[in-house]
Amino acid sequence: MFDWLGENWWALWLTVFLAFAVVEMLTLDLFFIMLGGGALAALVADFAGADLWLQIIVFCVVSLLMVGLVRPVALKHLHKGPAEQRTNVDRLIGESALVMESVSSDGGLVKIGGDVWSARSKDGILEAGQRVVVSAIEGATAVVVPQPEPVQ
Repeated sequence: MFDWLGENWWALWLTVFLAFAVVEMLTLDLFFIMLGGGALAALVADFAGADLWLQIIVFCVVSLLMVGLVRPVALKHLHKGPAEQRTNVDRLIGESALVMESVSSDGGLVKIGGDVWSARSKDGILEAGQRVVVSAIEGATAVVVPQPEPVQ
């Protein structure tokens, strides 16, 4: 078997690529897919007739370039977009809320949309019935600030 592998390094590079692809599907961090790109480059180098040492260098160089140059650009584009495309709790930041029980730096309750959330205030005590704006979400707690008064 090792004799066959010594003559067919492409099988190893293909396996490495598939392993990185599976790990990327589990992590969704755009790191392992960049390493997978390096494995594909090494696979191409093998098909081009490169020696093993050159294939390893191609894998390392292409992986480093992809992690250093492609990944930051890909992450920037992945996290870019209008507010209506935000998901989960990110969508709640900037939303208006109604204070249900007075909110202090220790806690309280607010209603965001149709859901009641535990909340903390950064700006003193906020009384029940007051309108506030969600400035951050920390775990299962909304951090709220008073809603600014409209300028007349």
